[in-house]
Amino acid sequence: MNFLRIIASRLYGIAVGIRNLLYDEHVLHSESVSVPTICIGNLAAGGTGKTPHTEYVVGMLAEKGYKVAILSRGYKRKTKGFILADAQSTADSIGDEPMQMHLHFPNIPIAVSENRVRGVKKLQKLYPDLQVVVLDDAFQHRRLRCGYYILLTAADNLYVYDHLLPWGSLREQRYGSLRANMIIVSKCPKDIRPIDKRIIDSTLHLPTYQYLLFSEMKYGNLRPLYGETEEIILHKPLVVTGIANPSYMWNYLKKRYKEIATYKRSDHYRYTERDVNEIAEQCKREHCDGIITTEKDAVRLQMIPRLQEILGVKIYVLPIQTVITEGEDIFTKQIINYVTENNRNR
Repeated sequence: MNFLRIIASRLYGIAVGIRNLLYDEHVLHSESVSVPTICIGNLAAGGTGKTPHTEYVVGMLAEKGYKVAILSRGYKRKTKGFILADAQSTADSIGDEPMQMHLHFPNIPIAVSENRVRGVKKLQKLYPDLQVVVLDDAFQHRRLRCGYYILLTAADNLYVYDHLLPWGSLREQRYGSLRANMIIVSKCPKDIRPIDKRIIDSTLHLPTYQYLLFSEMKYGNLRPLYGETEEIILHKPLVVTGIANPSYMWNYLKKRYKEIATYKRSDHYRYTERDVNEIAEQCKREHCDGIITTEKDAVRLQMIPRLQEILGVKIYVLPIQTVITEGEDIFTKQIINYVTENNRNR
């Protein structure tokens, strides 16, 4: 089985390598747009925290008064084409991650489009005073030449140690990282030592034009999916996840509770009523007194009719946000300088 994966990985690598070469040699056309664009992406297929980092960038820019919009592909949505998020949007119409961001930033334009060039231009027409577009997961979308690239790599799975799909989780060769202006080592443990950071720095061996930063994920307070905020007392929660790498969340909750149970599904999993019944049965079987899930899963679970009634126990959402632990000043300066200078030149 591993041999077959290695062969498939090599074939996949040849195809991806040829595609990137054609873009590098300008055989395939990459298009720039007049508005500043910031791409948040990775080489791996999920699990690095793109959405929280996108929210971090957007929140920082909005706080400083910039007119910002978000553009995403809208992975696994049931619609096609350009769609602007509004009060009627759901995870089915715009995708779970854009829906999550829409709930966090209801006053910021959030759109989805498979064609990122067309999507950015549409946003520009809709919002003529737009100053910057932040693109979530567009590192491999080379038809659009973004102005600034931020590449994420998880601290426990650096891209230099990974392999191409399906042997590993890389979507393109490691040298694709050279397109990035900034690389952020995400999901760092709280107790990461300076020597560990130096080892990572030496391992990545970045060229001089790239900045290396470190970030960690910070969990917020649990909140009920339905009803008002309340004092939450749980003894044994069932943790329901449909994300790329739930181990970070599991480890965090294991420190807070003596025991947890887990219900794991694939990234962007579309829950059905059958799944909800399975979750309810597992709760009873393992004597769980509540359910904890991610914000991303919550927007999908909420689409199930009578969700709370079927579960029979309360469901809580665990918020997460990014914190830049080393290089925050560099991060802010680089992003602000890029957006300011490129708006001045328009």
